[in-house]
Amino acid sequence: MRLSLLDRSRTRAGRPEGEALAHTVERAVAVERLGYHRFWVAEHHGVPGVASGAPAVLLAAVGGRTTTIRIGSGGVMLPNHQPYVVAEQFRMLAALHPDRVDLGVGRSVGFTAPVRRALRRGSEEPDTFAEDVAELRAYLEDAGPVTARPAGVGAVPLSVLATGRGLEVAAGLGLPVVVGGPVLDEPDVGERLAAYRRGFRPHGGGDPQVTVSLDVLVADTDAEARELALPEVWAMARSRRTGVFGPLEPVADIRGQDWDAQDAGRVEKGLAAVTAGSAGTVRRRLERLVERTAADELLVTGSTYDRDALAASDAALPALVG
Repeated sequence: MRLSLLDRSRTRAGRPEGEALAHTVERAVAVERLGYHRFWVAEHHGVPGVASGAPAVLLAAVGGRTTTIRIGSGGVMLPNHQPYVVAEQFRMLAALHPDRVDLGVGRSVGFTAPVRRALRRGSEEPDTFAEDVAELRAYLEDAGPVTARPAGVGAVPLSVLATGRGLEVAAGLGLPVVVGGPVLDEPDVGERLAAYRRGFRPHGGGDPQVTVSLDVLVADTDAEARELALPEVWAMARSRRTGVFGPLEPVADIRGQDWDAQDAGRVEKGLAAVTAGSAGTVRRRLERLVERTAADELLVTGSTYDRDALAASDAALPALVG
């Protein structure tokens, strides 16, 4: 089981948003030393709690401070971009950081109407994701109508972040798939991934590959780990009420706020969805997940306000994944 990490450049209450980008680079340096396989960054737009809106820019900084770990996107949201421009960006990264760059692509657009308008995304636009992924791959393989420069920089492996029909798209194009979120909790997830493997049409000799992405936090006790998970869960719970996904807050500040029954219910449900606990608890939950999904790789996405506790969790994980 390969172990990788996705950092979403989460902002923290009371701190400049730009600090989150420096923290992302520092985390990449740390997990490279710990032997993680990949380090991925995300694309979000107009979200106060996330500083990363341009994965290619952030990956250039991450690549400049690391030497061996693979770097990539989890992911570039392809509906927001022209496939040719994405191919150029990631070929430039591949030239700067040879044999280390991956490209994960997704189909999500902005979550709010103002953001979608800013991205020039209309509500009635057709779904061209499968066609766009195929076009992007053609540029990366020098099979498009024009050449994405710089040429001759080597392969940029392509993966699909899949929910719903994304599994079918990935299978039909012969691409690896990254699966996370509510899909992992569905009772038929094993069968859906088996269908992906059965329907996989090899391209260039590749085999079906499944990466599962989930929030994971490790602490000395289950109770401590739940507290580490609270800032992220609280931000999500509050966003359901306010429409704003905000910065991470300290646990003490969250506990000191007035919660109503709806807040408490949403927090409890959110904490139950996080793989947070002691080393033994996390190991058992990951083993059950791997048994259900037959995953080839684990992409962890945990975050919390306390950066020292987060670093300790990152350091504890490699011993639990083997």
